[in-house]
Amino acid sequence: MSPQIYLDFNATAPTRPEVIDAMADAMRAGGNASSVHATGRAARSLVEEARRRVAALVNARPDNVIFTGSGTEADNQVLRCVGRDKLIISAVEHEAVMLARGDAIVTPVKPNGVIDLDAFETQLAGGDAVVSVMTANNETGILQPIAEIARLAHKHGALVHSDAIQAAGKIPVDIAAMDADFLSLSAHKIGGPQGIGAVVCRDRSLLSRFVHGGSQENGLRAGTENVAGIAGFGVAAASALAGLDQFAALGVLRDTLERRMADIVPGLTVFGGDQDRLPNTSKVATPGLSSETQVMGLDLAGIAISAGSACAAGRVEAPYVLTAMGVPEELAICAVRVSLGWTTTADDMDKFLEAWRALYERAQRRSATAAE
Repeated sequence: MSPQIYLDFNATAPTRPEVIDAMADAMRAGGNASSVHATGRAARSLVEEARRRVAALVNARPDNVIFTGSGTEADNQVLRCVGRDKLIISAVEHEAVMLARGDAIVTPVKPNGVIDLDAFETQLAGGDAVVSVMTANNETGILQPIAEIARLAHKHGALVHSDAIQAAGKIPVDIAAMDADFLSLSAHKIGGPQGIGAVVCRDRSLLSRFVHGGSQENGLRAGTENVAGIAGFGVAAASALAGLDQFAALGVLRDTLERRMADIVPGLTVFGGDQDRLPNTSKVATPGLSSETQVMGLDLAGIAISAGSACAAGRVEAPYVLTAMGVPEELAICAVRVSLGWTTTADDMDKFLEAWRALYERAQRRSATAAE
């Protein structure tokens, strides 16, 4: 049974009703988008309309959008198929970037979670590099200065990729304004289906294929197109773009929640609280109250949050993002992520706070009893 209150949008967003309708229509219509008969042409039309919608989400040209099987595949395609010998990444990237190649040069971040630009520029020396720095961190929501990173990288002849999977649909993302060469996107972060992503290129001639076979996706991603998934992605992209102002307003709910939590726990740590962040993301640590206790206790109360990335097969992942920021382990293991979305209400925040306060107060009573 689904939790009553869902506050884990950064892991996956609930599928939008209009997306479900569009996918059901596409599945009922059927057809292979590579077929030349009427049914195939109708499927192709759905794919191309979705391509236009996804392109509009990040201000790209539709013919520079290549659909993939996931955001992870999109990251891997760029980092393994651009023909550059050197890969430079930040220390807080998603595992899809961290593990895409075994030879990555890792640039540190400062304690505020933002990439160390001086160290980064030093690593750029020698050229022939591809750089990958995420637009927004999936754990903390902290935004990276992608335009400045791109300026430095291009000065040294490097190509720039940004994993924009957490950012797109939550804040304005513009591949031209960022001056990025590649972006990665994923449908399920914006209310689309799971199992469909995209690479967005400034110039697709810079990219080579990752999945071999047929000539689909302008020869850059073989395999029969997932027409229903792509159609759902397109609808989700259009809805997310139309709802950017509404999403920005979530920052008020998030900030109010953090203030109320800090009133209860004076030692509460809000990671990135003084930095530009996604408006929906709060990463907080409560000393003495473990991540596991909070996640499980809130789940029993009908509230879904997370300790970290959802890409850890059900286990609580080591907090490497916080470790990279220099956070002591004893604090990092007490951190949880609360991520809001378009279904989140002020009442949800009240119920979260009530349940979370109860967990904290029980932990305090146990601690006091143990000390007697």
